[in-house]
Amino acid sequence: MKSKYWIALSSIEQIDSRFIQRLYNYFGDIEEAFNSSIADLSHIDGLNIKKAEEFVALKSKINPDERLENVTNRNIKYITLEDEKYPKMLKNIENPPAVIYYKGSLDICNLERTLAVVGSRRATYNAKEALEKIISEFCGTDICIVSGLAAGIDSQAHISALDNNLKTIGVIASGLDFYYPTSNKHLYERIENGNGAVVSEYYPTFEPLKFRFPQRNRIVSGLSYGTLVAEASLKSGALITANLTLEQGRELMCMPGLISNPNTEGIYKLLKNGATLVTSAEDILNALNWEIKTEVKQIELPMLNENESVILKALEIEDKGVDELIKITGLSVENLLSDLTTMELKGIIKQVDGDRYKKV
Repeated sequence: MKSKYWIALSSIEQIDSRFIQRLYNYFGDIEEAFNSSIADLSHIDGLNIKKAEEFVALKSKINPDERLENVTNRNIKYITLEDEKYPKMLKNIENPPAVIYYKGSLDICNLERTLAVVGSRRATYNAKEALEKIISEFCGTDICIVSGLAAGIDSQAHISALDNNLKTIGVIASGLDFYYPTSNKHLYERIENGNGAVVSEYYPTFEPLKFRFPQRNRIVSGLSYGTLVAEASLKSGALITANLTLEQGRELMCMPGLISNPNTEGIYKLLKNGATLVTSAEDILNALNWEIKTEVKQIELPMLNENESVILKALEIEDKGVDELIKITGLSVENLLSDLTTMELKGIIKQVDGDRYKKV
């Protein structure tokens, strides 16, 4: 079984995927690469002798069978770079992971319809809501949402996918022994339980160290045909992913936001440089040249009385507070609050930010 050697090599923290591929490409066989001596390694052009000696010393302490057993005992699945099932889009990037470890199922994800979604960890309510709207328009399709399982936009992307019966792939920056952030443990479990996969290039025991997050970003974009940036400041991981998307020759798309929000400065920079503007799912389909058939369902609004119709019209463009609604509708406080409660129960409006209301 050759896969144990891939796993053994990936379990060495001091080397990376690029180094493993360098060995594999030279020897043409991963077992030979693992068992190579310093003399063998000395023939590889440009390989530092000190690096070769360090590698030989590190691998001498490793038992490939034990490393494989550590993975299988955790019920973790894996795909190596030479496996036929290795995702073709990811294999085409400049530095694909040597091994993909995952929980859940990649087989149920349509890897021909993958969309990456990235953005700020401190995402605004408006950005999350707009992203939910766009992803909800994919409901009934086989599109798979890919993101990084971080707080903010990443989490919203996964949640919106799950809530709309879409498959989703979460790419993490640690081994699968860890939940990061810990508050997302339930989200990890939802994805793994028949709704997609949680994926990592790191051996299960590797911790979520800072330098691994930018490395993770190339996989998020690499798995995907295009990347949607929902919010991004000028210095953010989302912009790193945006640049990787362009380097990988994939489609870059941006969701606009308030120009007064610092988290949109990166967005408008990308838009000025040619990224596709996205305000609906249709924009994404057009950008990626995807033809998707969906099951159209007619939604009937509940019957509205005269007051409710006036309130709904007042909320047509944006959310409003109670005082604003009183001025616009001319209703008394008592009648307005009663109607707002009734409309909430009907699912027509919802309360946001204290005493403000918006149309659903």
